[in-house]
Amino acid sequence: MEEDHTHITHDYNTSREKMVIPEYGRNIHKMVKHIITIEDREERNKAARTIITIMGNMNPHLRDINDFKHKLWDHLAIISDFKLDIDSPYKPPEISTLTEKPRPVEYNNYPIRYKHYGRILEQMIKAATQMEEGEHKESLISLIANHMKKCYLTWNRSQVTDDIIYDDLRELSGGKLDRGSEVKLSESRDILSRAKRRKAPRTYNPKHQKR
Repeated sequence: MEEDHTHITHDYNTSREKMVIPEYGRNIHKMVKHIITIEDREERNKAARTIITIMGNMNPHLRDINDFKHKLWDHLAIISDFKLDIDSPYKPPEISTLTEKPRPVEYNNYPIRYKHYGRILEQMIKAATQMEEGEHKESLISLIANHMKKCYLTWNRSQVTDDIIYDDLRELSGGKLDRGSEVKLSESRDILSRAKRRKAPRTYNPKHQKR
């Protein structure tokens, strides 16, 4: 005898109502939808506080964030589509702030002479040119030059001579910085070897396991 499946319905995600804040899950959304229908205000307030506690327990890693409780009450208002009439300890957010388009991000279109060195390194070179002569300036020039060599090798795996780095340093500084008496650059093979070790995946060795 064949079974009649005509009355069986399936609750697929595609047929369900879209969740406003999916991170809280469908059960929280159902709870909020339910307490909107509670007629007694005190019972409605009590139910809202219970839901806030549950929402907070779902995100214990956020408890140390400033205004954590405030955010939870804001989320409760948003999930209810601002239909939940309760005595909230915080003023609910304005609906207009949730629908307005974000402001366009302004980008600095500073020209970069050598893209493989980047804008930050050029700013470091500029700062070094303004320093007084001495040990600190020598140390900074050494740091900059070695970082330049590392950047160069990151973009171009072939060998690069120290003279190329010094020439670029001199050019980017407008002739104000040179190799200096104490500046020594790392060997290319050492820089590439360190980079290779950092990228290599670690393998499990049972002999190193602590007992």
